[in-house]
Amino acid sequence: MDHLDRLEAQSIYILREAYKKFGKLGMLWSIGKDSTVMLWLAKKAFFGHCPFPLIHVDTTYKIPEMITFRDRVAKEYNLELIVHKNEEALHEGMGPQKGRLVCCKALKTDGLQQVVTKYEFEGLILGIRRDEEGSRSKERVFSERNKDSEWDYTNQPPELWDQFKTDFPKGNHIRVHPILHWNEIDIWSYIARENIPLVDLYFAKNGKRYRSLGCAPCTGQIDSNATTVAEIIEELKTTKVSERAGRAQDQEDSYAMQKLRKDGYM
Repeated sequence: MDHLDRLEAQSIYILREAYKKFGKLGMLWSIGKDSTVMLWLAKKAFFGHCPFPLIHVDTTYKIPEMITFRDRVAKEYNLELIVHKNEEALHEGMGPQKGRLVCCKALKTDGLQQVVTKYEFEGLILGIRRDEEGSRSKERVFSERNKDSEWDYTNQPPELWDQFKTDFPKGNHIRVHPILHWNEIDIWSYIARENIPLVDLYFAKNGKRYRSLGCAPCTGQIDSNATTVAEIIEELKTTKVSERAGRAQDQEDSYAMQKLRKDGYM
């Protein structure tokens, strides 16, 4: 069993544990590489079928190619797809011009909480990784939130030797992170091995590409000539630029993501 086999096996184990231990679960799908790998793993874990509804919190500011990819893959894989918008906030004119953290909270965090409440999800499965961003490094594989999806990152159980706590008070909300232990090169290496389809925004055109995908007004491109998965992997081996360097909300506040995640951000 090689490195990718071990990562895959652990992620499949986590997904099956979540399915066995918890009630109604939804899987967040941002349409990016990480959540698309997680979707692929879920299909492997459950023999070609994803038993969780896919949730996309649509801010209406996504890059159009992402929405096209979302709809095509949902149809090809026969996925149950929930697309939700915070219509009240959008009607009141919410957008990046209000401040990027304010916008993220309204359109993503509050929008996600609306989904959880409307569909009565007991937990959510998310494709986050520890190495991607500082606040995510504090997460657990099975991470408890209160009934309002708020996260107390100062009070979390240890997960030593992959002994996961899955017994939580009734009424609390659970986040499950099946690829928390992967890194960025692991993701791309697995995409290469499995030939996983991705939105083509990740591949360079005219010397630019996206390394991390988000809303169009808040996501910048990087200089790159990598047009294939193999070239992206080689590029990552020498880069000194952080993965989320192009995400504007991270630049607005040093603790932006931690503040957002504390309140229930994905």
